[in-house]
Amino acid sequence: MNKINGYTEEEATGLIEYIYSGKNAGKTLSYLFETYGKEHNRAKGSVRNYYYSFLKQRQDERVRRILEGKNLSAGEIRPFTEEETDEMLRKVLTEKSKGMSVRRAIRNVSAGDEKLMLRMQNKYRNLLKKQPERVRRAAEAAGIVEEKSFLQRKLEREIDALYERIASDLREENARLKAELEKLRRGGAE
Repeated sequence: MNKINGYTEEEATGLIEYIYSGKNAGKTLSYLFETYGKEHNRAKGSVRNYYYSFLKQRQDERVRRILEGKNLSAGEIRPFTEEETDEMLRKVLTEKSKGMSVRRAIRNVSAGDEKLMLRMQNKYRNLLKKQPERVRRAAEAAGIVEEKSFLQRKLEREIDALYERIASDLREENARLKAELEKLRRGGAE
């Protein structure tokens, strides 16, 4: 079996044909990665990664043959510099401190540029997951106190409500027991 970066030549050809046909039908790459993945029991991210990796292998004769006449290309991946990351963090956190959601904050910072917005959103999500200390330091440096997350606030409200229900039930039980005790005292004295 002759494989190209993990897929058989037949699988690679099928994926490229699927993407080419879908793009010509006006479908987004994201949609195509997802639907192809579902149809072939592969994760959307795995399909996306394979596709971009495949496009970079144009030196391979088999890849050139499969791509011939398809005009499929991938833009250059440009990672954020450390300075850009710090600046983006500062701006997004400043917008968030005004009460905006992360998505709205990033939309404002990116001035509506969809590609930049997606890059920033992915970078911010990765920073939260992999470098939460950096996010916290950036917030402190900008004089911003990070508010509790939605889930933290929801959990606190649910705990408060639970305590209130328990306390209410205990007050009712206590009143009932006092009434029973009073009845017993009166009944025992008669």
